[in-house]
Amino acid sequence: MTYHSTREQGGDYRVRPLADSFVTVYESPDAGQLYGFSPGIVVLPSGRLLATIDLGGKGVREQDGPKGSRHGYVTQGKVFISDDDGAMWRFTADFPFMHARPFLAGGSLYVLGHCVDIQIIRSDDGGETWTEPVVLTAEGDWHQAPCNVHYARGNIYLVMENIRDGDQSHFWPVSCMEPVLMRAGEQSDLLDPASWSYATRLTARDAIPSEKLDYFGVPFFTEMRDHRRGQINCAPVGWLETNVVQFVDPDHLWYDPAGRTFHLWMRAHTGGTGYAGIAKVVEEEDGRMVTTLETAPSGKQIAFVPCPGGQMKFHIVYDGVTKLYWLLSSQSTDSMTRPDRLPKERFDLPNNERHRLQLHFSKNCIDWCFAGLVCAGPSPKQSRHYASMAISGNDLLVLSRSGDERAASAHNGNLITFHRIRGFRDLAY
Repeated sequence: MTYHSTREQGGDYRVRPLADSFVTVYESPDAGQLYGFSPGIVVLPSGRLLATIDLGGKGVREQDGPKGSRHGYVTQGKVFISDDDGAMWRFTADFPFMHARPFLAGGSLYVLGHCVDIQIIRSDDGGETWTEPVVLTAEGDWHQAPCNVHYARGNIYLVMENIRDGDQSHFWPVSCMEPVLMRAGEQSDLLDPASWSYATRLTARDAIPSEKLDYFGVPFFTEMRDHRRGQINCAPVGWLETNVVQFVDPDHLWYDPAGRTFHLWMRAHTGGTGYAGIAKVVEEEDGRMVTTLETAPSGKQIAFVPCPGGQMKFHIVYDGVTKLYWLLSSQSTDSMTRPDRLPKERFDLPNNERHRLQLHFSKNCIDWCFAGLVCAGPSPKQSRHYASMAISGNDLLVLSRSGDERAASAHNGNLITFHRIRGFRDLAY
């Protein structure tokens, strides 16, 4: 363990960051106009590391290379590789979409994201060169973040989110987002739209009638469909930025011995902290995938579960060695501060704290044990958030959307940083 000292070492029990030091993968040349977003990371069989990001802000238009536009928002994705365990990173490609994640399938490397439609590119040489982007969808208005990828029974599973009917009337349409589990055979041509199947769709607006909720403070602030100037606003209750998990422990209450049930673990927008939104997807005999809410043994429906940092984008990885789920998320420390008394460097609602990354582990995705503080920015504006992670041997690799004192805001950071948690399995107890 690297995050505390023992009584014999002087009785200092303070929690110390596991991986505060970092290597800069990307640094904005203009922190006020060009921002780094959407870090994703994958480890190749050769040991090569590959990172993906995207850029936002007015400065994107001035960048060389292909770009995409989502309802006037201009974006550009980038690929970086490292052959020395993350000590140095080399840029290899741009791509014209956002919110992408890299993953392996069938001996090839893919990057999948969206720019209204879902798009994908492939590399057969370890990320040096890439195909032209292929559009997988012909309808919808898609969204996501670089969340996890799951492999089971020869298939690959991941989630993208559709904004129902392209509903942009909300200032933040998370109540209208439909998490859609996607499936394809690992050995199939993932550039072929026909290789992909999509689950049925369910919005939080339809699944969770927020006006009927009571007793546990959701929504925490009054919901507002339309943005009002001069105040902090709380969009209607919703979910987004979805991970997929599958329970393999036969003792788990939600274990499916047929292996055809998948659970969606999502950032829960409630105005508060500590909850994730969940749903389940069941594969039918005919291959159709049906999305519904999960139920408790009592028969009550479950849409929210305990989750440290569930109010922000988080990342879940299952480790087959420890048989534990590892959760990388944002730590909230002052969500009960009055909105009008937040420090100037804070962003949005009190639950929207972005400069502390934490690590937890769990055997069941409900009971989370604190493993350590991964890293923390020196001030609220110097973010460490929206991170992705990957296992590499005995280490946990973390790619963070970060910022320093030059950052435009806690949301719009100027750095993408790489962190390594050495011997992460030793943190379990």
